[in-house]
Amino acid sequence: MKKPGVLIISHGSQEQTWVESVDDAISRLNLPIPLPVEAGFLELVEGRLIQDGIDRLEAQGVTDILVVPLFVSSGSTHVDEIEYAIGAKETPDRETDLEPFDVKARVHFGYPVDNDPDIAVMVWDKVRLLSQQPEKETILLVGHGSIHDGFRERWEAGISSLAERVQEVSGLAHTDYALLNPESVYDKVKYWSEERGNRVIVAPLFLSAGYFTRKVIPSRLKELNYAYSGETFLPHPLLGQWMERQIQILLERCNEDKAEVGASS
Repeated sequence: MKKPGVLIISHGSQEQTWVESVDDAISRLNLPIPLPVEAGFLELVEGRLIQDGIDRLEAQGVTDILVVPLFVSSGSTHVDEIEYAIGAKETPDRETDLEPFDVKARVHFGYPVDNDPDIAVMVWDKVRLLSQQPEKETILLVGHGSIHDGFRERWEAGISSLAERVQEVSGLAHTDYALLNPESVYDKVKYWSEERGNRVIVAPLFLSAGYFTRKVIPSRLKELNYAYSGETFLPHPLLGQWMERQIQILLERCNEDKAEVGASS
């Protein structure tokens, strides 16, 4: 008999508040059925790495692990290497040093945030108080990005589509996006503010506040005019709803697999 469990995987941070924000969101999940849930971090959180999460779930008798990759984009190389290392794909799209995990349970792998409609609402919620004259403003979504071919294109596809969704929910004159890798943030803010005469509201696409939101983004924009609060996805109830929906999709997939096995036996 199958016993599913949930593993929420995110990057991890040395900042305790970063980890606590993820834990808090997970603690508030409202699942359709009682399921064991563990958080696993790629690095930097001793005793709570991905393998630790797998071990804790399997120690509870879990036979099917529903993996929710809590990352902003499918263009993240981390998502690719985790999907490979946990056994959800045979080979990574890019060479990795991440060793395969020891997993006995069957793995059902979800997808990152990308351009989810709830995330568009969340982005607008985080910056709406900065808006003063919507008809003369541009929201600039800023993501980490990637310098690697294939991954960069995934980043651009997801964030450009998300920017369109944000424009629909915000009603602002314009939305656009920029990436830290390869660097386009400075040029985009300069273009919209100086060439187009718009007030630019910078919206960081990061899970939780940290080095990139506090240091990197502001450092790239010195001497430019823009509005920025540094507000990230967490805390926000819609991110919890996104995780709940992910888990429901994976649970249905798990149950369908069970039905297929029964039909063929």
